[in-house]
Amino acid sequence: MTGDGLRGRVALVTGASSGLGRATAAALAEAGAQVIVHGRDAARLAEVAGAVGGVAVPGDLAVPAEVERVAAAALDVAARIDVLVCNAGAGWAGPFEAMPAADGDRLVAVNLAAPIGLTRLLLPQMRRRGGGRLVYVTSIAGRLGVAGEAVYAATKAGLDAFAESLRQELRGSGVTVGVLVPGVVDTPFFVRRGAPYTRGRPRPLPPDRVAGALVRGIAAGSPEIYVPGWLRLPVAVRGLAPAVYRTLAGRFGERVTPADPR
Repeated sequence: MTGDGLRGRVALVTGASSGLGRATAAALAEAGAQVIVHGRDAARLAEVAGAVGGVAVPGDLAVPAEVERVAAAALDVAARIDVLVCNAGAGWAGPFEAMPAADGDRLVAVNLAAPIGLTRLLLPQMRRRGGGRLVYVTSIAGRLGVAGEAVYAATKAGLDAFAESLRQELRGSGVTVGVLVPGVVDTPFFVRRGAPYTRGRPRPLPPDRVAGALVRGIAAGSPEIYVPGWLRLPVAVRGLAPAVYRTLAGRFGERVTPADPR
């Protein structure tokens, strides 16, 4: 895919009704891809589809049957998916013991089980054609861990491990695997997780900037895309000097207060 870029490719972007997913859909369309957008909010999704000249496929990825329906509906559009961008995600902030079980189940379903399910359903047609691109939006939380977001971080770490394992498994098949590891992106995610982002640094990045880096990485076949790039540093410190990292994280790590779960 790196040779001829994204023009004419068919891309499915999950979680595209707002934020990073919406910006990614727009960037892919600008690069010449035919975009299929997924989201839970059918009205907003239809607006996005109209803006990017794409097709809307609404659905709730927390429901296993909906994962299968979304994959089937996407394949019905053009009989193939060349690029799968698993961006849809759910969050929750607060002490782990205060987290309702249903919220934990939803995070695991949307953030981890759904990308695995979509991959299972869409990978075979990529392999038959000898090419494709699987892209997963993880999080720096999955690389480092974050106090108050234990389940969210665990799902993103699991997605990272899935992507790395799949990359090794698909070597030589023509199907490549990439991950986006973003820091703080200025989207409604923080409101939805139950606690706003209140730290001065790192400053939230505009979703358009992150989406641009993601699409450039897709076109280049990059296995990992960090945005901003300096996020590689704390990941390296954690790997090389975990005790030092834990000391720094304890001093400077984010603290969150849970929203009323009602």
